[in-house]
Amino acid sequence: MPDQQGNGKSVSSDEQSGFQEQRSGKAPAMNDQTPFRPRVGLFVTCLVDLFRPTIGFAAVKLIEEAGCTVEVPSAQTCCGQPAYNSGDRADTKAIAKNTIKAFEEYDYVVAPSGSCAGMLKKHYPALFKGDAKWEARAVDFAGKVHELVSFLVDVRGMQSVAARFEGQVTYHDSCSGLRELGVRAQPRALLSTVEGLKLKELKEADVCCGFGGTFCVKYPDISNGIVEKKTERIEETGAATLLAGDLGCLMNMAGKLKREGSAVETRHVAEVLAGMTDGPPIGGRG
Repeated sequence: MPDQQGNGKSVSSDEQSGFQEQRSGKAPAMNDQTPFRPRVGLFVTCLVDLFRPTIGFAAVKLIEEAGCTVEVPSAQTCCGQPAYNSGDRADTKAIAKNTIKAFEEYDYVVAPSGSCAGMLKKHYPALFKGDAKWEARAVDFAGKVHELVSFLVDVRGMQSVAARFEGQVTYHDSCSGLRELGVRAQPRALLSTVEGLKLKELKEADVCCGFGGTFCVKYPDISNGIVEKKTERIEETGAATLLAGDLGCLMNMAGKLKREGSAVETRHVAEVLAGMTDGPPIGGRG
């Protein structure tokens, strides 16, 4: 991720240095009087790193507020889901081995994406089932993996955030986060503590947005039909902002909303929870 805060302000030289240390996997020095803070390896995700670094900075802020130290291993790449969903098991295994090696030393592995977290947690163990060398490592690794907001609420017991966001929002439940990881109540619980925010529930919030990773490439007409129905539901809420926990879904819905000339803005839930919404929305211009 570039050396820039999600609020659009430049990062100081000290902050740049600290973040580069996180990228290289170095933890801050601790002494005997320092309270124990679990070490979290942040799995940034490809889309966040390439298109929306603000989400990564927001995730770091939230995890630190939950009492943890955060490191971003530089060896990380993709979670392997595009290859896995396309039937390329050989490349998926190579990617998975690299990810496991990069993260297995941490107390927790956290991703600001239910889709990527689901791949790491649910599919890595199955990928190496029967492999004498890698199955146990994959299972141990998977036990440490959590989606960001689920980690904050279910693991660290976070009950509120010190953030403010004026306006009405609606929320889309991404398929993998909801169905594989049980992420639904957690983001709503924390959003209810954001000062000035009013949540208007989305009808059929649990229905797919049509992205589905490689699905939208293989079946663009079907994907477009699904997201068209989703944007209709979004507009029906009257909310000014759409939130979700997966950037792929958000980019898909933001793109459709923009093509339809909608005024609805789109943001990742972490940005709102962290109070980092000074920058443009997804698909917007600064």
